[in-house]
Amino acid sequence: MPASGDPAPDEDVAGYPAPEEGAAGGPPVHNPARNQPVVSEFERDDGPHDADAGSCPVRPPRRSFLRGALGAGVTGAAAGVVAGAAAGAGAGYAYRSSRAAAPGQVLDAEMLAGRLPAVPFHGRYQAGILRKPERQTIVLSFNVTAEGRGELTDLLRTITARARFLTAGGVPPEVGIGGPPADSGVLGPTVVPDGLTVTVGVGSTLFDDRYGLAARKPAGLTPMPPFPNDDLDPAQCGGDLSLQLTAGSQDTVLHALRDIARYTRGGMQVLWRIDGFASPARPAGTTPRNLMGFMDGIANPDTSRPEAMNNLVWVQPGSRGEPAWTAHGSYQVIRLIRMFVEFWDRVDIIEQENMIGRRRDTGAPLDANTEFARPDYTLDPTGDVIPLTAHIRLANPRTAQTEPNRILRRAHNYDRGIDAVGDLDMGLIFTCYQQDIARQFAMVQTRLIGEPLVDYISPFGGGYFFALPGVQDSRDYLGRTMLA
Repeated sequence: MPASGDPAPDEDVAGYPAPEEGAAGGPPVHNPARNQPVVSEFERDDGPHDADAGSCPVRPPRRSFLRGALGAGVTGAAAGVVAGAAAGAGAGYAYRSSRAAAPGQVLDAEMLAGRLPAVPFHGRYQAGILRKPERQTIVLSFNVTAEGRGELTDLLRTITARARFLTAGGVPPEVGIGGPPADSGVLGPTVVPDGLTVTVGVGSTLFDDRYGLAARKPAGLTPMPPFPNDDLDPAQCGGDLSLQLTAGSQDTVLHALRDIARYTRGGMQVLWRIDGFASPARPAGTTPRNLMGFMDGIANPDTSRPEAMNNLVWVQPGSRGEPAWTAHGSYQVIRLIRMFVEFWDRVDIIEQENMIGRRRDTGAPLDANTEFARPDYTLDPTGDVIPLTAHIRLANPRTAQTEPNRILRRAHNYDRGIDAVGDLDMGLIFTCYQQDIARQFAMVQTRLIGEPLVDYISPFGGGYFFALPGVQDSRDYLGRTMLA
């Protein structure tokens, strides 16, 4: 790639190999009519609108995402790439061609005021896994409706192209008179990155007989079973594909959701969705709190230590029983957990702290005075200080034997108003990453069966997924090695 950051002569602006000569000039599309122009779904399916005739536009068919998203989307608004090595404030963004962005397309300080800087999209791992949770998130599960492996490939390439643009930011291209705008406009004329990360996982059901992927299913990927004390709603469990959008502001994640939904229309259908938020650290510098008032995720492994991540989070090359393509991915567990806060708020503070094993105000273990102090269970073998049934003691007994069970916990709070009987519906979107679900999350969850806290929480949804390896460069796309 030239030093300017422009795509090489054999690439188009979305980072794909140059397509065959044709009217569309876009990336390769799974389309028997290879040499026919790729027409936007709005042009081909809606047709001209005759106001006098009083007719309604025809609803685009399921396959329209192949013609629209990969034609107009990837070569148009989706083709936002960094014009230069830097991605973030002050970087230029190019569209439709390999030329550098015009001065008006540069993200200046005023545009970025109050927003987070861009998170690099390319890398060995998906960027949203190790980062601490940003303020806003949307978690969704989809049923994939693409027909055949070619359309599944197109779908994943489209998601990649959109994520690449949205996480970098820039100015969407003009589409001309009479066409729908290239962007929803929710963020104004310039799409700012605002720390957006897009994390994609695949569920066990994607590896059925639809796409010929059965032999490539990750060894530990299964549907999420119910544990004792769960109250799982099948309508809010599982799915072929998981998508988590996380950023600094609610409008940023909503904008990203609408954008991806638009360009993947016909390729996947939402199965369930939940929106969440991370509370600011209070006091500053501490771990953010869940809606029970306790700090959440204090004892996470250190993400700055590659050795720890390689032992606990990332599937390693040559892992026993795993398909080769899973290297540098991670197993993702999503648990939607309702908290019965009206009842919790009437519990004595000492009883609350004994159930958790930590002080509510400081986050310190009950046998220490600081948030990150390591509880010493060897000095408290009978649980006189930290009860044997305390959540932190069961989840992480702090022994050499249980060290391989640790998980990387990533959680957001949620608030969905009230339920059918008027009770507050709020709780936790628990997400964790690990190398092996059976060895890690399932083992931890088994130790927690029957803990006192189960009277105040109720897991009702979520699923097991495999977070795909990262997108290495502009020619790569999510799931490429899985589909190769």
